[in-house]
Amino acid sequence: MLAKRIIPCLDIRDGRVVKGKNFEGIRDVDDPVAMARYYNASGADELVFYDITASFEGRKLFTEMVRDVASQIFIPLTVGGGIESVDDFERVLTSGADKVSVNSGALKNPELIGEAAKKYGDQCVVLSIDCKRVGSEFHVFSKGGRVDTGRKLKEWAKEGTERGAGEIVLNSMDTDGVRQGFDLPMLAELSEMNVPIIASGGAGSIEDFKALFETLPKVTAGLAASIFHYRTVKIDELKRYLNDNGVNVRLV
Repeated sequence: MLAKRIIPCLDIRDGRVVKGKNFEGIRDVDDPVAMARYYNASGADELVFYDITASFEGRKLFTEMVRDVASQIFIPLTVGGGIESVDDFERVLTSGADKVSVNSGALKNPELIGEAAKKYGDQCVVLSIDCKRVGSEFHVFSKGGRVDTGRKLKEWAKEGTERGAGEIVLNSMDTDGVRQGFDLPMLAELSEMNVPIIASGGAGSIEDFKALFETLPKVTAGLAASIFHYRTVKIDELKRYLNDNGVNVRLV
């Protein structure tokens, strides 16, 4: 069985790591390069870097900061924000990223997924999905969670993987920053996907990761931000706890 991955996330705005709640109330946390260095040493399996306002502001991702972050780590780096073309994939990959996360750009032009997968391989293309409950349905949002596309979660995830996405990050807008546990019902919608699924949004304790992996064995990774940034949970301690409770993780 493949080891479950623990992944911290750096949400970047104006050159700083920030964090909010339900995609709102954004506040400053720390310097991204210093945090990347910390997570590299703390036992993180990967690191995710999101330029969270690039798509909404209609600009390209700041690749200079990607280079600075990549220079500090020896673990896989996934980068997203404002990715709208294969050229954007090229810029980010040559800046030091191992994988590229695409969200609004893929919703705008779904063919981008296949074009990038054909050129760089499925394993390089990460489909990031911002999702929120609308009535009894799970809707996909774009532009950093600002625009309801009306698309259903399961349909978009299926289309994305069929086009070539090699991994899905599901960001629950309902549980983001709430720290009451991962959105298990929303994640269960992706139980039929045949690609790695990364759960994002809601982690508040080490027990939340245990519940995630025990309830949904097909979920391959847990992603979190604030609980790691503020040292509420330390990654090495989390991994020891999971290992002691029968969850296969990579220990440092």
